[in-house]
Amino acid sequence: MSKGHELLRLSPVMPVVVIDEVADAVPVARALLAGGIRVIELTLRTPVALEAIERVASEVPEIVLGAGTVTTPEQAKQAADAGAKFLVTPGCTERVLEAAFATGLPFLPGAGTVSEAMRLAEQGLTALKFFPAEPSGGVAYLKAIAGPLPQLEFCPTGGITAQSAASYLALSTVGCVGGSWLTPKDALAAKDFDRITALAQEAAALA
Repeated sequence: MSKGHELLRLSPVMPVVVIDEVADAVPVARALLAGGIRVIELTLRTPVALEAIERVASEVPEIVLGAGTVTTPEQAKQAADAGAKFLVTPGCTERVLEAAFATGLPFLPGAGTVSEAMRLAEQGLTALKFFPAEPSGGVAYLKAIAGPLPQLEFCPTGGITAQSAASYLALSTVGCVGGSWLTPKDALAAKDFDRITALAQEAAALA
């Protein structure tokens, strides 16, 4: 099993986390870990994201830390240098693909169409992020492509909720789902890390 596939086995839900205040990064990671979630995708969507990755890598080494929303070759290297243990991309250009390979880290490249998935499979990548999942057809789409592409395994992300996650996880080609509902903005704003732990416990129970 490739390292990409191993990432899909860590938790039924891979939290997709956006950190606006760097001081929140470590408490969020610890709250998720306390709830039984062993992996975190910390997205590069904010100016503090790389510093947040550095802090989590240093202070919460027990959690498997990934950098998400990697959209440029430079970000791939920066995330690796900051301490990320894996990378996640929303889509995949040739330059981003080359940069991700160059880091030596496992990564989940994003695919939203059959052709994109096939191109990535030609590169030996068979553990993929399916994004944006709900707008791209969701469960029905993944069922439809499982026939011609049974060797591919996905982490669907985008529009998935606590209520819809189980329907994705029931598919043989889905290893885990990505979700932002574990770290809602209002909980982060209120520093309600106990709520994040509770949401993580519910997500971990989907296994």
